Amino acid sequence: MQWTLVFPLLAAVFAVVWSNILGGFSDADINDEEFKYALNFAVVQHNRRSNDIYLHNVAEVVRAQSQVVEGTNYVITVKLVKNGCRKDAVNEEADLVLSGHTPYQCTFTVWSRPWLSDIRLLDTKC
Repeated sequence: MQWTLVFPLLAAVFAVVWSNILGGFSDADINDEEFKYALNFAVVQHNRRSNDIYLHNVAEVVRAQSQVVEGTNYVITVKLVKNGCRKDAVNEEADLVLSGHTPYQCTFTVWSRPWLSDIRLLDTKC
């Protein structure tokens, strides 16, 4: 009688563990070069698509996850802040934060296949 309860419980535990290992999302290393490249790519694309005349920088990485697929999917939640550089300015330092502007949060989904030199911003939610 106990095996009829134990076996389904063990099967459920193994399913959860394996889903995290094979194809599931896990915390990403924010110091990894591939992650940094994906984050930078997402922010550059966000700045290009934005109607704002100023550029935005990452103020904080809130959450970073990765998933191994045919390449790597990254789901990156960041707080962005407007900096003092206009989009049309050339060779201007972009580290200054404009005072009075509150950071806002965005979540980027990036698909990276570095061996093909292919990286895509799949989704942006701000």
